[in-house]
Amino acid sequence: MKSVIICDMEGLITNLNAGASEMFGYNPKDLVGIKRVSIFSPGEIVLQNVLGWLKDANETGEHNTKTNFVRKDGSTFAAKIQITPNFANGKDKPQTGYCGITEVIDEDVNIKINWVTKIIKGVAITRVGFASASLFPVFTIGCYYAGLGDDLFSPLSLTLTTFGILFFHLFSNLYNDYFDVTHGTDEANTEYFNAGMNSPILKGAQLSGGSRAVELGLITLKGTKSLANIMFVLGLFTATTILYNSYVNTGSTSNAYYSAIIALIGVFVGYFYTAKPIRLSSRYGLGELSIFLSFGPLLTLGTGFAITSDTILLYSNEFYNLLILGIPIGLLTTNILFINQYPDYTSDKKVGKNHLVVLIGKKASRWIYAINTAVAIGSLYFISENILNDTQGLLFLYILIPVSMIYSYYLISGLFKYYNSRELIKYNIHTIYFHMFFSFIYMIILANFQ
Repeated sequence: MKSVIICDMEGLITNLNAGASEMFGYNPKDLVGIKRVSIFSPGEIVLQNVLGWLKDANETGEHNTKTNFVRKDGSTFAAKIQITPNFANGKDKPQTGYCGITEVIDEDVNIKINWVTKIIKGVAITRVGFASASLFPVFTIGCYYAGLGDDLFSPLSLTLTTFGILFFHLFSNLYNDYFDVTHGTDEANTEYFNAGMNSPILKGAQLSGGSRAVELGLITLKGTKSLANIMFVLGLFTATTILYNSYVNTGSTSNAYYSAIIALIGVFVGYFYTAKPIRLSSRYGLGELSIFLSFGPLLTLGTGFAITSDTILLYSNEFYNLLILGIPIGLLTTNILFINQYPDYTSDKKVGKNHLVVLIGKKASRWIYAINTAVAIGSLYFISENILNDTQGLLFLYILIPVSMIYSYYLISGLFKYYNSRELIKYNIHTIYFHMFFSFIYMIILANFQ
């Protein structure tokens, strides 16, 4: 008996024979157009081997290997598989996906999982790579103070804040996954984007639809919740140390008090972004607004309160500067979330996850992405005129702003053209690249290296 399974470039099953149904124990109607081929393999094998197998198949015409597979009932078996790339019949014969032919074998197949894969497993479960969205605003304020002069902030407080924000971000990621699985959001999502081999930096990363770590068997639902609670405790311990250090640095509880309030808001948003009964991600734009504030102005302001060596007075110039510096980064982070809502549109609408793309529709929502980008770039003009020195202002005007406008034009054009197509994945990836590129240049200019 042979299993023959055909999938598209993202691994979505498009066809299979009766042997595949019998071998893996699934009804074809539960697989075709719904599931990815990754569900047939142990999660660690998927992370460590599958992309390499596909790359070899593309380069040589086929890849043959022995591996272990998982049936629907959870039992495993050894098999040999031949993977070949499939092509369309058109003029240019573009690749359309892959064909896997599998045969059960009566032998033990031991695929050793290396330490790198175990690290990647942790990255996949926690989605720690996306923590840059919360760390860049922290580093931005560190660079801002460094650019203003010496001894304006505590390096120890900056270090503690970095770890505290990281722990709370992972806490949020894990609980978002936990509740999305619990509420059936992930199960309903069959059109999510995975970077696959489309990105050398984000290779294999989940762009939308959650981490899929539970689905791949990388961690249990209970384990996800337990790990989230561990991250919360670590974040709470670090936050307590930050507040104490703020008091020692300033001789006042003022900064610590406001840092604590902002931290509580961040934890609230992180937990209730997907948790009922509030579920901000389904509240008609409140999710997008909360992401902008939490990863933008509130985070830069909270970081300022946490790391500065002086007391920051409410509504002072310094207070407003810290808020304003978070606006462009917050908007670009929101755009990452926003464009990732496009592939999730159908499933999110089905389960009542009423974010802005579901509320307004894919076509009209394109303008929100464009407006966010325009305001982010426009805010740079204000920052260059009102916060920066002359040299920094010129670097904004002649480097960061023009390059950002060119990159933004590319992104907006792609979204407007491919908003209803799987081709959009390239622009999802580049939205992340743009955020990274922008943040690095932004921080370098603020640091005022001369």
